[in-house]
Amino acid sequence: MSNNEPGLHLRGRRSECAALDRLVAGVQTGESQVLVLRGETGVGKTAMLEYLAARAEGCRVARTAGVESEMELAFAGLQQLCAPLLDHLDHLPAPQRGALAVALGLSSGDPPDRFLVGLAVLNLLAEAAEKQPIVCLVDDAQWLDRISAQTFVFVARRLLAERVALVFAVRGTRDDRAFMGLQELTIQGLRDDDARALLDSAIPGRLDEHVRDRIIAETHGNPLALLELPRGLTAAELAGGFSSPDAQPLSSQIEQSFLRRVKSLPAQTQQLLLTAAAEPVGDVPLLRRAAARLGIGAEAATPAEAAGLIELGVRVRFHHPLVRSAAYRAAGLGDRQAVHRALAEATDPESDPDRRAWHRAHAAIGPDEAVASELERSANRAQGRGGVAAAAAFLERATALTPDPARRGRRAFAAAQAKFEAAAPDAAYDLLATAELSPLNDLQRARLARLRARMAFTRRRGSDATPLLLDAAKQLEGLDDELAHETYLEALGAAIFASRLGGERGVREAAQAALAAPPGPLPARPLDLLLNGLATRFTEGYRAGAPILRRGLKAFRQEVLPTDDDIRRWLWLACPIAQSVAHELWDDEAWHELATRAVQLARDTGALGVLPVALIYRASVHLHAGEFASASALIEEADALTEANGYARVKYTSLVLAAWRGDDTQAVKMIEAGVENATARGEGRIIGMAGYVTAVLYNGRGRYPDALDGARRACEHDDLGFFGWSLVELVEAAVRSGAHEAAVDTLRRLEERTLPSGSDWALGILARSRALLSSGKAADSLFRESIERLERTRIVVHLARAHLVYGEWLRRENRRIDARKHLRIAHEMLSHMGAEAFTERARRELLATGETVRSRTFEARDALTAQETQIARLAGDGLTNPEIGAQLFISPHTVEWHLRKVFAKLGIRSRKQIRGTLPNDAEQAVGGDPPDS
Repeated sequence: MSNNEPGLHLRGRRSECAALDRLVAGVQTGESQVLVLRGETGVGKTAMLEYLAARAEGCRVARTAGVESEMELAFAGLQQLCAPLLDHLDHLPAPQRGALAVALGLSSGDPPDRFLVGLAVLNLLAEAAEKQPIVCLVDDAQWLDRISAQTFVFVARRLLAERVALVFAVRGTRDDRAFMGLQELTIQGLRDDDARALLDSAIPGRLDEHVRDRIIAETHGNPLALLELPRGLTAAELAGGFSSPDAQPLSSQIEQSFLRRVKSLPAQTQQLLLTAAAEPVGDVPLLRRAAARLGIGAEAATPAEAAGLIELGVRVRFHHPLVRSAAYRAAGLGDRQAVHRALAEATDPESDPDRRAWHRAHAAIGPDEAVASELERSANRAQGRGGVAAAAAFLERATALTPDPARRGRRAFAAAQAKFEAAAPDAAYDLLATAELSPLNDLQRARLARLRARMAFTRRRGSDATPLLLDAAKQLEGLDDELAHETYLEALGAAIFASRLGGERGVREAAQAALAAPPGPLPARPLDLLLNGLATRFTEGYRAGAPILRRGLKAFRQEVLPTDDDIRRWLWLACPIAQSVAHELWDDEAWHELATRAVQLARDTGALGVLPVALIYRASVHLHAGEFASASALIEEADALTEANGYARVKYTSLVLAAWRGDDTQAVKMIEAGVENATARGEGRIIGMAGYVTAVLYNGRGRYPDALDGARRACEHDDLGFFGWSLVELVEAAVRSGAHEAAVDTLRRLEERTLPSGSDWALGILARSRALLSSGKAADSLFRESIERLERTRIVVHLARAHLVYGEWLRRENRRIDARKHLRIAHEMLSHMGAEAFTERARRELLATGETVRSRTFEARDALTAQETQIARLAGDGLTNPEIGAQLFISPHTVEWHLRKVFAKLGIRSRKQIRGTLPNDAEQAVGGDPPDS
């Protein structure tokens, strides 16, 4: 490295600098770059960022840094990074522009979902990068407020074709999950020779060789430690050695060194440093106003600046974050309170009321209702900006400062609920305990019991949640009947979720309790009808519950959702249950409509926390329509969202898709892992699903005894939604295994589940199952009925299987010509879907008829990835790049990048050619009109 090159001071960092040089070169040529610099305190991460900024020639550099004291202030880190880029805000689509404006406090409005904010930030960076590449540097990322960190990671995972680099400097090890999966560069200590040279350059006097070796060994080549630790040693110690090794961690040793330097400064300088440390925004005018209130003169900054501890320029900058913490630790409680009081008085209550409230809270010496009320208002504002964690922090502090016991209990409950939503269960439990010790009325205690029950279910997902929810629902009766019914539905849902792991009586007892509750509001809401229908179904049987469920499902499909609260309730509480009811009633139209509406509502309203679940249900609709590629694309999108959000993935559709694809090695691994995890969590429902998908897998592969075992396990418990599906698999497996008596008994149970529905899906499945147990003209008529009915549904996978079993029967009847016709149809449909095991079964049957089966020719569209397929379909439907990006949470530039690859693979030149080159899955499978998507 020549003397003229920036970064010459980075001794011993040749390979790291080379990596950063490659990053800059990549972003300059239009390739997005993401990198996490990880290392211990003082190892040089900030220096690497400075090197990167100096090397980013021709690039715009945007910076932000996490501040420990700001970790509870929502969007604090994001605000720093985005502020210089807001001139591009008007170029964003209106929903994204509005969400980001609310998040950054530029306007007021309903709480934006953090993923919609993330999409806005992604497109803001992409727009700004149109003019020149952007290098975003995020220092001390471990101290970012949670929602800023989640937003940055969301953006990082979606950068692809933008001229944007996003580089995080993170302290510590890989134990944290925040930046997991991003490319990392570990910054380690210097090699001994470089460490020795750096140490020698920092000490002007004589240094004993043994002392030098000991310092290098104990610091492990940490540059900051090499520069700072010797400053706390006397000349005699440097010449002769340490008295005894320091047992504290390295960061504490370095901080102690800074602490000694802070305490050596004049009193007013120490107070100025304390004020700057307590004011993390770095606002120099604010610092000076607060200092004036404390009687600190402007000259007080000179000794600190001369010591290299702080720099007062456009912003306040500490030499190192540990200087900030050392300055704060050096002060006593009274001094800290005085500084926060001065900062509160110097902060504009109109432009920054939340930070003023926070400083007032730290300045309070005891309970103070005025401050507590201000914190509560700040919590409401934070909630309005989507900052649940910040709202929880404000409410928690407000609780501690509230003198009135009743009001303290109310605030403690609100804080507990916010902590629960912010995924801080330990703090939530502590606050619930505080609330329980306060004087509460009956409604407050009932709501508290409901929250505790919901927390128990979320944390453990075990059978213990059901009785807790039932008790809460009972308490709510007569106090808030609407909330009581919602809680009974939650209790019944928890019991269904635990199913066989919650005891055979769990679901029935929950259903009985719901039926015994006082009537709900009149007219009955769709939610109340669903609750009544489910409770009846689990107490009096399927036939009794089906008519009520049908009315509830109809009302649910027609429900008008005038407010965001109504939409959230529809999406979160009832929509998944309603779709399970649609499965239960064999109503494919309702299922399709509900799944489509859920995805659209989640996208349109920015309810992206719900979107992964909605996508999974929509993926299942695609799966049953034989559109495996579309299903896979939605599963990938849902998995990406849940990973970014930190939620557990919804595995059901992934398991079913693996079974239908017929890869037994992968499917068995997924099933085993799913059952193991579910058992540990108390999720009995997935055990039933595992039996069902095992039956599908092995019926496809012709291993009928194994399919019979799986189907029997699935049918041991009356699981909502897929119990009837399991009966279908059990009939086929039993017939093929020669278990005639079991097949006859199962058919009777299937008739009880299908005849009350009367839908073509139900009756088509029933006709196919009856045909398997029939012979002669009766069997032939039933097979034909099955095909005719299923052709009128969206359930293409079972239509293909109806052709398959009919063809198999015809071949055994020695009607080879007729058999070939249906086996060809089955083979083509199943092959196009990607149902490899069933395809092979059809191929073997065709060979047995004497027909030569041609291998499926490779087509260019087979080489498209799931995301490319999804983008191609949306482009073929006429959506613009921004519209596609908004749906898939990627930037328009990334859409364009994918489309270029699609055009190359398909051999086309324009979007107009896509529809003809990439026909709809279902259209190619059955030759009909494509379903809505």
